[in-house]
Formats: sequence, C-alpha cells, structure tokens
Amino acid sequence: MAELPTIDLEAEKKEILKRYKELLKACRRTLEKGDKLLIRKAFDIALEAHKDMRRKSGEPYIYHPIAVAQICAEEIGLGTTSVVCALLHDVVEDTEITLDDIRVSFGEKEAKIIDGLTKISGVFDQSSSLQAENFRKMLLTLSDDVRVILIKLADRLHNMRTLESMKRDKQLKIASETLYLYAPLAHRLGLNAIKSELEDLGLKYTEPETYLEIQELLKEGEAERKKFISKFIEPIKEILEEQGMKFKIYGRPKSIFSINNKIKTKGVTFENIFDLFAIRIIIDSPPEREKADCWRVYSIVTDFYHPSPERLRDWISTPKANGYESLHATVMGPEGNWVEVQIRSVRMDELAEKGYAAHWKYKNSGNENQLDDWLRKIREILESPNENAMEFLDDFKLNLFAEEIFVFTPKGEIKTLPVNSTALDFAFDIHSKIGEKCIGAKVNHKLVPLSYKLKSGDQVEILTSNKQVPKEDWLGYVVTANAKSKIKNALKEEKRKVAEEGREILERKFNHLKIDFTISNINDLANYFKLPSSQELFYRIAVGNIDVKHLKDFSQEHGKIVHKSGSIKKEDNTKTLEQMVETARGKSDMLVIGENLQKIDYKLAPCCNPIPGDDVFGFITVSEGIKIHRVNCPNALQLLSNYAYRVVKAKWTTPELISFLAGIKITGIDEVGLVNNITKIISNEHNINMRSISFDTNDGTFEGTVMVFVHDTHHLTELMKKLKTVNGVLTVTRMDGQ
Repeated sequence: MAELPTIDLEAEKKEILKRYKELLKACRRTLEKGDKLLIRKAFDIALEAHKDMRRKSGEPYIYHPIAVAQICAEEIGLGTTSVVCALLHDVVEDTEITLDDIRVSFGEKEAKIIDGLTKISGVFDQSSSLQAENFRKMLLTLSDDVRVILIKLADRLHNMRTLESMKRDKQLKIASETLYLYAPLAHRLGLNAIKSELEDLGLKYTEPETYLEIQELLKEGEAERKKFISKFIEPIKEILEEQGMKFKIYGRPKSIFSINNKIKTKGVTFENIFDLFAIRIIIDSPPEREKADCWRVYSIVTDFYHPSPERLRDWISTPKANGYESLHATVMGPEGNWVEVQIRSVRMDELAEKGYAAHWKYKNSGNENQLDDWLRKIREILESPNENAMEFLDDFKLNLFAEEIFVFTPKGEIKTLPVNSTALDFAFDIHSKIGEKCIGAKVNHKLVPLSYKLKSGDQVEILTSNKQVPKEDWLGYVVTANAKSKIKNALKEEKRKVAEEGREILERKFNHLKIDFTISNINDLANYFKLPSSQELFYRIAVGNIDVKHLKDFSQEHGKIVHKSGSIKKEDNTKTLEQMVETARGKSDMLVIGENLQKIDYKLAPCCNPIPGDDVFGFITVSEGIKIHRVNCPNALQLLSNYAYRVVKAKWTTPELISFLAGIKITGIDEVGLVNNITKIISNEHNINMRSISFDTNDGTFEGTVMVFVHDTHHLTELMKKLKTVNGVLTVTRMDGQ
C-alpha cells in the first residue's frame, strides 16, 4: 500500500477554527440570544464525531459539514436551526450518535430535520445513485419541512464544488443526477444563484470540452464586454441619479450552461449570441412604491434604447410560481445588439437569489401560499397509488422546470399552469373527477378540443359528460404530472375491471378442460404467452387478443398445466439483468467496444449514433443486450441518474477500418456551385463514402444533411472543419440521431 502523506494536524486545527469563525460571520444576520451557543454545541459534536474521518480529497471530513452550513447561512439565507442541522447532517448516518441524542441536545424540530436528511442520505451520498423510489421518499420528507431539501441542496452544491477528487465515472453519475434533478429543484424553490452554479458545474463534468471552450470564449471577450456595458449604463445612471433614486446597476454574464443551451436549441454559434449578458438594475424602494418605481426605471431605459415589444416580461404583476418577481425588457443597444435589462427592487432581488428562504424574512410579501400550493401538489402526486416510480420521476421532472402561464376560470379566479398545458390539464387541475369526465372546453367563449394548448390570459370553461371515460391517447394531450398520474390511474382501474371479466372467462375454460384454476397454473400459462403478469393474461383474454379456443391444446398432469408439445418451461428472468451486468463488467469494470466480442451483444444507440473516439458508456437493457451511448446523448442524463447500476464504463479499441454512419447538418447562404463544392470536399477526403445528401433552399438560404461513413470522431471533425471553409457555409454541426 502507498505511504500516506504526513499531515500537519496543527495547521489543520487552525484551518478548522478559521472556517468555523467564517461560518459564525455568515450567521450574524439571523443570530438571536442563545443561538451562538447552539451552533457551537453542534460544531463540537460534529468535530468530535468526524475526528478520524477524511474526504476523498484527503481533507478532514469536518470541512464538509462546515461548508454546507456556510452555504445554508450565506447563500440560501437560512437561520440557526438549519445551520445546526447542516453541521450535524452526517453524524447519525456515519457515527455512533443517535437521533435521540440530537433530540435531547437540541430539540424535536432539529431531530426531525436530521431524520429527514438521514433517510435520504443513503440515496444521495457521493457513491450511490439516485433511484426513483428513493427520490419519492425524499419528496415525502420535503413536504413535511422544506428545510430538509434546502440543506440537501447545500450539501449537493458543496459536493459538486469538490467533485474534482472523484473518479471519472463517479463524476459523470453525480453530475448527471445534479442536472437531472437538483438544478430543477433549486429552480423550483427560487434559488437562482444555486441553480445556475449547479448547472454550470454539471456541464463542467458531463461535457468538459464544451464547458472549457465556452469559458475560454467568454474570457477572450471580457474586456470588450465591460467597455460595452459601461457605455450602455452611463446615460441611464445619470438620469437615475438626477431623479434621486437609490439603485445599483451592473452587467452580469449569462451562465455557461445557458449559453450552451442556446447554442444547442437555437442552432446558433457562440459569436451569434447577442445576449451573453444581462444588465441588472436594482432599486432600493419601499414595498408600496416598488411596482411604480420599476416601471419608472423601465420608462427611463426605453427613452434611450428602443424596446422589443414582444420581449417584455412582467413578473411583477404576476410573479412566477417559484416566487420570482422582476421586469425584463429587451432593448436595442448602442451598437446594434439586443440587450436584456432586468429591473427589480432589493426585496425582489433577494427573493430571486435566495428563493423561499428569503420569504421568511419578508413574511407579508403575499407569495407565502405559493410554496404551500406547490408542496400540496407534490403531496397529491405522491399519494396517487400504484404510480410507477420511474414514470413518476419523469413526470415530476417535467413540471419542475416548466415556465408558467396564467389562465382564468369562468369566475375570474387565476390558475398557474406549466407552458404548453392543454384544456385537459386545466380540467384535471380543477378536480380529477372533472378531468375524467371532460369532453371539451370553451376558451374565451369559443369551443376547443381537449388537446388545445392554452395561452396566458385565456379564460377556460370545461365541458363534461357523465358518459365520458379517460382514453389511452389522453396521455399525449397533457403535460402536468397531476393529469398524467390521474389518467394512468383511471386507465389502470378500467383495465382491472376488464381483466376481472377475463378471469371469469378463463376460469370457466379451465373447468371445462378439467385444469385446476390455481395461481401456479395461471402464472405458467402467462409465461407460455410471454406475458408479464396474470392480470395481462386476463385482460388479453377479455379483449379477445388470446382466443380461449386455442386452450384446447392444454391439459393437466400431476396437478400442473401442460401443452401437448410438452410441459411449459418457465422463463427465468430474475437473474438476466444481474448476470448481464456481471458478464459485461467482467473483472476490469470496463467494456471494450470494437473487439470481436462474441459473448457480449452490444448495439450502437440510434438516439446519438456513437462512433469510435466519442466519449461513451454502455447501458444494459433487458431485451436488447448492451446499448452504447455518447456521454452527451440527449438520453444520457436520465440513464446515468436513474439506472446507474446498469451503466458500464466503455472505451473503444484501436479502430479497425470499420465505417460508421454519421450525419452532418449544414446551413448557409445559397450560392452557385455550393453543393458541388461540398460534395467535392467529401469525395476527395480519404476513405469517406457518402450515403446520401439532401439540400433544401428557401429564399436565398439553404439547409442540408449529409450522411457519411467515417472511422472515428477525429475523421469526422476533420471533415467538418473543411466543410466550414466553403464559401457561403455558415454552420456545420453533427446530428444526434437519424
């Protein structure tokens, strides 16, 4: 074993004390009489409990709870109770200290929060992966006390900040999980700054090259940006000072994650993103004048710069569901660039950065009940029976990140729904019974179908009929988790009733064939038809998919059902997945792709078409062997977050000269001979064959796709570089799937 480096314990003691003092400084704002003693007591217990433990980086373990407590106090704005719980969040899990000890030393409330954190720490520690069922348990705890999740977010943020010392596969898993769930959760709780940092750190570890490239480009343009911002701000500053307003005004760059998102979704290059930063104006205004003052500032800004009318967002009159209030305007800046200006008060800014934790400071802000509404919705979703945990997680995830629209009931009551919600979502939002009986709606007094997408400001009246029952295709009409889970439950109930009829039909047939109607015989028959359950067997018999006439080929021997071709073999599916994982991982814990491995059946996933040289992982499926995905595949986040135990590290061997199909998308200005120049480059390229090429021109611009056979990513990158040099070509990007 390698010799451990010598540790300077004296220096460490000093550092621990220094960090503790920093923590107390961060708590100063909320400290009341006796609080300092409580924090000291929690610190002493944690220090003693973790004294022999170290983190993966080699640092004393106590650095971690101190850092988590610091984030709670400084960045989320929580008070003493949360700081105490953050300091102790790992002691019950990792040391001899029990919940009863905490209860005696601190009280019931602290014990309850730490119990909540302990229940979920097994799920969320750095080495394990987030499984859907456990996530649900976590949400149940969250709906008791929101501080549990706020401390958990602080814990995750510190783990992400110190992810450097973990192995690459752990980094990938934790970062994917962060992007998949923690960032949306921070967003939903209004923790803007934390959401942005989690997203950026998530990208840093899932797509390191992209992250560094954007970081570099931002650094390069920094001086120029600063010059532009001060030129933009100058005239506004002058007028605001003249009018005697107290304010702060500055430019802040967009996060690397959101820039990358824009590049991906809008298909633009970094150079073509104009809103790389936003100008923020924060005014110090008393609550009763906030709204009027924000509009006054808007008026001053638009005196100098022309606004884009369709890009004005007023979240002051109707705040977002996560409590966010601000006025956003996009104006034409001095050099012909669009600039986003955000106008808000000091109170609004604190709410935007610290989310619900700041609501406790502004008790009368009127947004209190929005958190309660959200938690109530979570409880409703959690209480729906038989929900498949994975589906639940996906549906819940959809609603976490959704932007909102505001619609009205016929009586003028306002309802908040995610963007893209339909009339059917609205019906289920009112009541599940109304949703189940919904046959259509009137939007602004006009008749619309169930699938009609609502817009902010619509007034919606739901039409129902007692004859209506939920249909399978309704699942395609709704986006809210609430509606989805209610429809699924109604369909399951309907299926159960039909299966009941099938059960009676099968029982009569068994009696006729003199076969005992036992659970064992029913399961054997379901196995014979390769069906997952006896309910599915009954259902198919009831709807006529399985004709009972065909059962005449079955009889009974020694109490067991047999087919005339011999006894029914039971298919043992219980071990296949684990066996596959074991076979695939082997001793080296690494799947090597590209060798002639007869024993392992792998396929390249069509959703991202990996080719040699891509950063990839293997995912073990139940029925199709191992699928190889690119690490930045659109589905990778979900697979790495929820099924980490089925993920296998994978790498390519030296590629033999096998060709892989890859797609390239090209856009540009339609020039004479352009297609010819593109095909010439491809055909002159050594060892590249073109499978297909298609171009579409539209008013002087063109968009084309080329499918080529290449050996690896290097081969493909070189080709794309050459295509970018063709006159008239604006962008060349790789396509994910075909």
